[in-house]
Amino acid sequence: QVQLVESGGGLVQAGGSLRLSCAASGTTFSINAIAWYRQAPGKQRDLVALISTTGNTNYADSVKGRFTISRDNAKNTVYLQMNSLTPEDTAVYYCNAVSYYTGARYEYWGRGAQVTVSS
Repeated sequence: QVQLVESGGGLVQAGGSLRLSCAASGTTFSINAIAWYRQAPGKQRDLVALISTTGNTNYADSVKGRFTISRDNAKNTVYLQMNSLTPEDTAVYYCNAVSYYTGARYEYWGRGAQVTVSS
């Protein structure tokens, strides 16, 4: 089992920055990759950024050059640094982890962190 807790959301003006954190606990050694997704009201949940255990990263086109995903393995924490925020970035941001344990694939979600960008 893996538990994920997000923090760092809030209200920010357009052009501002926020940093989200996702703290993982439990069988963290089994985690293959951690990602950030976001879901705006009335829209589907979309991938924002992903980082693998080897440090490889992937970003949605809409956030490339503005968002940076990173991880601190000693703290079992993944960060999402968000710069140059726009109102279109307003959403609930969810942390997601994929793990492989005893031959099975598991997927875990945090409860989400609200990010609101005012114009």
